[in-house]
Parts: sequence; C-alpha cells; structure tokens
Amino acid sequence: MQVTNKLTPFFENLNFERDDNTMVINFGPQHPSAHGQLRLVLELDGELVTKAYPDIGYLHRGIEKMAENMTYNEFLPTTDRLDYIASTSNNYAYALAVEKLLGIEAPRRAQVIRTMLLELNRIISHLFFLATHALDVGAMSVFLYAFREREFAMDLMEDYCGARLTHSAVRIGGVPLDLPAGWTEKLEKYIKRLPTDIKTYEDLLTENRIWKMRLEDVGVLSAENALSWGCTGPLLRGSGINYDIRKEEPYELYSELDFDIPTSDRCDSYGRYRIYMEEMKQSIRIIHQLIPMYPESAPQLMAHAPQYISAPKEEIMTQNYALMQHFVLVTQGMRPPVGEVYVPTESPKGELGFYIKSEGEPYAYRLKCRAPSFFHTGLLQEILVGTYIADVVTIIGNTNIVFGEIDR
Repeated sequence: MQVTNKLTPFFENLNFERDDNTMVINFGPQHPSAHGQLRLVLELDGELVTKAYPDIGYLHRGIEKMAENMTYNEFLPTTDRLDYIASTSNNYAYALAVEKLLGIEAPRRAQVIRTMLLELNRIISHLFFLATHALDVGAMSVFLYAFREREFAMDLMEDYCGARLTHSAVRIGGVPLDLPAGWTEKLEKYIKRLPTDIKTYEDLLTENRIWKMRLEDVGVLSAENALSWGCTGPLLRGSGINYDIRKEEPYELYSELDFDIPTSDRCDSYGRYRIYMEEMKQSIRIIHQLIPMYPESAPQLMAHAPQYISAPKEEIMTQNYALMQHFVLVTQGMRPPVGEVYVPTESPKGELGFYIKSEGEPYAYRLKCRAPSFFHTGLLQEILVGTYIADVVTIIGNTNIVFGEIDR
C-alpha cells in the first residue's frame, strides 16, 4: 500500500521539488511575527531558505465586491478595515477618488484638517511599525516607548472623530466636523515633544550593534527589483528611488508645503528603518506648517454640490428643499456621472489608489483598490531566498505589510 502526503499535490503545483536534504515548513498563518494571516511556505536547506511561497486569502472579506453593492457614502466606513493601522489614509484615498469622479473639491478648511489628519495618521502608522518591528527583532523597550507615543496620537484622533482605530474621519466632499476647541494646541504640544522621543528610539537602535547585525545587508532589494515588483513607499525609497506621490502628483495642500522625501541607497532593512524615522520628522515639519493655516481658512467643511452632497445641518433643519434633497441622497444615494477614474495617494506604506467605474447608478459598477501591501507580499518569494530562517521575521516586519489591505 502506497502512503501519500495530502500536501504532496500542493507542493508539486508550486514546483517544490525537494530532496532528503531539505525541509518544507509553514510559517503562519498563526505565527505572531507573520503580521497577520500570512501563510508562508518555506523550503529550507538547514537554516537557509531555498524557496518561499506566500499564501494569502485567510482574511478575505470581498470588500471590493461589497463596494459594488453599497452606495458611495455607505462604503466609506468599510475602507477603515483595509489598512486598519492607518484608517484615515484609506478613508481619504477613497473619498478623493469619488470627488474626482464627481468633479468637486473640498473647501480650504477641510483640506487643512484632512492634511493634518493624514500626517498624524502617518506618525501613528510609523510608530506602530517601529514598535512591532523592534519587538520582532528583540528590542522590547522600543516597543513600549513607541506604543506610548502612539497612544497620545490616538488620543488626538479620538478627540476629533470619537474613534481610535477605525476613524471614518473623512467624508466625500470634505470632513464631518470642525476641530474641537483647543485641539490644535494639543497637537502642537504633541509634535513639539515627539522629536525628543524619536531621538530616544534612535539612541536605542541606530548604533546598537545587535540591531545593526540583524538589519544590515538583510532583505537586500535592488532598485531594479523594487520597480519590477511594483514596490512603493519606504520600500521603494529604501532602494534609492526618490518617488513620493505627495511630490509627483500633489493633492490637498502638499503643493504648498515645504518638506523633503527621505531616501536611502543602502537597499537593505537598515536603510528602510532609517527612512521611517526620517519620515516621522518630515510629518512633524508638515504639521507645524499646517497649524497656522487653520485659523486663516473660512469655516466651510463640505463642498457645495447639492446633487451629490447634503446641505449643512442648519439648512436641512430650516429649508424644505434641503431636507428633501438630504432624504433622497441618504435613501437612494448620489448618482455620479458616467465615467471611470483612478486616483493614487501616498499612504504610510506606499501607493494606495482606488479605481472606480461609474455607470451613473448609486452603486459603483466596478471598484478596485491598489494596496501597497499586496505587492510587497508578492516580493517575499524573491527577497527571502538565500536568507536564513532568523532573517525571515526581520524581513517580514521590515516590509510593514498589513493583511486588511491584502485580503480584500
């Protein structure tokens, strides 16, 4: 009687031809350092990785198909569940795509608030990356310190929108709320203290010999490979390519702001770590420029487009036509013009874009999300080969993937 392994056909399809000197193991999907529901099939020769296959789909929820069965405004809170570490960036990318489809623009004050929230969101996301990446490599203290500062930033988000993780802080056409009294003062106090905290992280890690041994020349990604695999964000800039959508295709107020794009030609995990640290400093620099813009802007929060956007609450409560219009928009949804649009934005992890095709109905005919983590996960099958099993954890953490936006 011949005994067969149930996984044998699976590995044959993956071209996992192995001899007695190699071993195939599953890294995940429940491994604490997989950063989500990643099943990584590894073939090892001793401790050396000879083949790698990322297997995804364990968190799939059909979000893009849900979008095609929900009105445009109904779908917006669902975008929080994509990159749930940086919810506002998802809300904004989707809202901006719909606004381009409608041909409307948010008022100046809404743009100031949105840009503030986007950069605060970037700091929250980068602190989370630093904390979890350091913990994966063994730096427990940095995990505790970075999470402490992240909590203070999340307090600010909660003060604005009432939520700490899934924000829904942006609306199609603007923002739902003005900033609370004293919010900018709290924000300014936070960003004045944050550089000192970032220096603490750098003092603990940047010249730490163990940290450098674990990251230097690990996960080497050449510029050619980065472009070939569709890498964006810090992963692309860590390979020496100076590309940031905030500079290349500016949106909101980024064309008016003075900030630099950190790059590194090291092409390794250590260079990418340094980019994340520098990007937080640039976000602080951006927010410092935005705070004085807020009081100078007129207090209008939503675009004036009655066929697409509900009137302000005061008008709904006092004008019959505004009330009827609001009722139609809520119960039936807006009807954008026929057309299609793709709008890219620079999320904390890279290029996050939404493609929308409209047939003039209250529901998108097609909606697709271009999420950076999806491309960076595919890269693992090449970047892990030739590394050691101990380096796998470092490289996965350094790519900063989140499975909410991979398994959509």
